[in-house]
Amino acid sequence: MRIVIADDSAVVRAGLVEILTDSHHQVAAAVGNADDLLAAVADHRPDAAVVDVRMPPGYTDEGLRAAIAIRRDYPQTGVLVFSQYIETRYAADLLGAASSGGAAGVGYLLKDRVGDVEEFVEALSRVAAGGTALDPEVVTQLLRASRRDDGLGALTSRERDVLALMAEGRSNAAIAGILVVSDRSVEKHVGNIFSKLSLEPSDADHRRVLAVLRYLES
Repeated sequence: MRIVIADDSAVVRAGLVEILTDSHHQVAAAVGNADDLLAAVADHRPDAAVVDVRMPPGYTDEGLRAAIAIRRDYPQTGVLVFSQYIETRYAADLLGAASSGGAAGVGYLLKDRVGDVEEFVEALSRVAAGGTALDPEVVTQLLRASRRDDGLGALTSRERDVLALMAEGRSNAAIAGILVVSDRSVEKHVGNIFSKLSLEPSDADHRRVLAVLRYLES
């Protein structure tokens, strides 16, 4: 992969560069603010961009707004938001773009919840390949912020667990393993989720994720 990194912390940037180069990927640029991020993406047209949420000059949501601009202007570049913060105001816009035709992958991971280097690199690879990588807590916050809470209110606690894992990009078999239930039980929960949210069922994992994100966007 050819990657651009944007984080205001020089230490974090250096760490990510080392991790990715050690994994045999090319870091085309590592920058510390949103303007330089947009310029680097325009220059290098990377496979993926790793973006922090809060960057200069305001340290509010500059990175996330830049990530949305990248998805709009460079739809073939996957975007992985990698931050300490969950910003629901713009996160739904970022993730909702995944449901538009031709858009590359998208992800939102929390720095203090990534368990190891391999997990991070695998998630970034999935995003660069057009998939989705969402931290369960991000999904939970977005679901809470969704205006269509009437549909979500109909979900059972277990169905919400399954929905969160679906949005991470997990297969039915993976969900069954994580929740320690049978594959048939997961299939039933997935069917119930689609029915209660009025979403078209699909056996394809990526399309299932897009359905969840379209629901969040609405």
